Amino acid sequence: MKGYIALEDGSVFEGESFGAPGESSGEAVFNTSMTGYQEVLTDPSYASQIVTMTYPLIGNYGVNGTDIESSRVQVSGFVVKEACPYPSNFTSKKTIGDYLIENKIVGVQGIDTRALTRKIRVKGAMKAVIWAGEKAPGTSDLVDKARAWRGLVGVDLVKNVTCKKAYEWNQAKGKKESNKRYNNYNNVVAFDYGIKYNILRILETFGCKVMVVPADTNAETVLAYKPDGIFLSNGPGDPAAVTYAIETIKKLIGKKPIFGICLGHQLLACALGGTTYKLKFGHRGANHPVRNEKTKIIEITSQNHGFCVDSGSLKKTGAQMTHLNLNDNTCEGLEDREKKLFCVQYHPEASPGPHDSGYLFEQFVAMMENGKG
Repeated sequence: MKGYIALEDGSVFEGESFGAPGESSGEAVFNTSMTGYQEVLTDPSYASQIVTMTYPLIGNYGVNGTDIESSRVQVSGFVVKEACPYPSNFTSKKTIGDYLIENKIVGVQGIDTRALTRKIRVKGAMKAVIWAGEKAPGTSDLVDKARAWRGLVGVDLVKNVTCKKAYEWNQAKGKKESNKRYNNYNNVVAFDYGIKYNILRILETFGCKVMVVPADTNAETVLAYKPDGIFLSNGPGDPAAVTYAIETIKKLIGKKPIFGICLGHQLLACALGGTTYKLKFGHRGANHPVRNEKTKIIEITSQNHGFCVDSGSLKKTGAQMTHLNLNDNTCEGLEDREKKLFCVQYHPEASPGPHDSGYLFEQFVAMMENGKG
C-alpha cells in the first residue's frame, strides 16, 4: 500500500505503508532517539501527534509485552525511513509493523525523514495528515485536511488519555524486588494527565504506595486519601487549556509536598501564576543537555514536550528556576521550598533515555519524610 504525509504548508511526502490502512490528523513532530520506539508509541504525551523518528532504521529489536508506557498506542501516526521487517531480539514478540496494524495506527516508511525533519526545524511543528491505503487520494485534498485540523493550542487533550476512575498501582506486588530499600511506605496521590508506567514503577521502587486519580479529581478527594505527597504527571497538549487541573493544584499548594513532571511542571507553574507558550518545534529525544542551576551539573535528559514555561513569568510566582535547557535556554525546572513543591520539564524516569536525573525521585521521598516530622 502507498503512504503519504501531507503538511499544512503544502508539502507532501510519498512512501509506503507498513502499518494499518487509514487516515489520521495530528501535529507533525520529530524524535531524535535511536532506540525506545515502543515507549514513544505508547507515551500518552504523544496523543494527537504524528511522530517522525530521525534514526533511519526502526524496529530492529521488535516489539515485546513489557516496554510499554500505557495501555495502548497513543500516537496519531508514525513515520520512519525504514521499518525493519525481521527483528532480532530474544524479547521480541512481533514486528513494529504488526504492532501498528494490531493497534490500527497508520505507519509510513520510505520517505526522506531527514528532509521532513529539516522542514519542521525551519518552519516549526505543523498540522498534518497521514494516509495509507490501496487507492491514492488527491494530495491537495490531504493538504486541505491538514490545514483544517484544529491543532493543539487551546485544546484539552488530557481528557482523552486520563484514567476513568482511581486505582492503586501495584505492579510489583508480590515480587521480591518490591520496596527493598524502604521499611515504611509513603502514600502518594498521582494525578493521571497521561501518566507513564515507568513513573509509577519508580515511585513504587522508592517505597511509595501510589493511588492514581483521574485528571479532574478535586482537591478535597485528593486530601481525603491522606497522602504524604502529591505527584503531577506528564501528558499531552496545551497546559493552559486544562483549567480544571490548574484550579485544583492551586488548592493543593502548601497542603502537601508536590512533585511535577513535564505537563505537571507546566500546570504547577500556571497554578503559581506563571504562563506557558508553544515552542517552535518542541523538545523530543533522549539526549537533551540540562544544567542544574543549583549544582551547575549538566544532566543528559529524555524529553517530550511542545509547550514551555515562560521563565520571565516566574518572577511573580515566588518560585525559583532550578534547571535550564542548554540548547535554547528555556526553563526546565522550578521550586518553591517554602511551599514544598518542585517540578521539572524533562523526564527523570527516562524510558527511553539516560538516568542522570533519578535523584529527583529521592528528593521527593526526602521531602515527604521531612513533612511527616
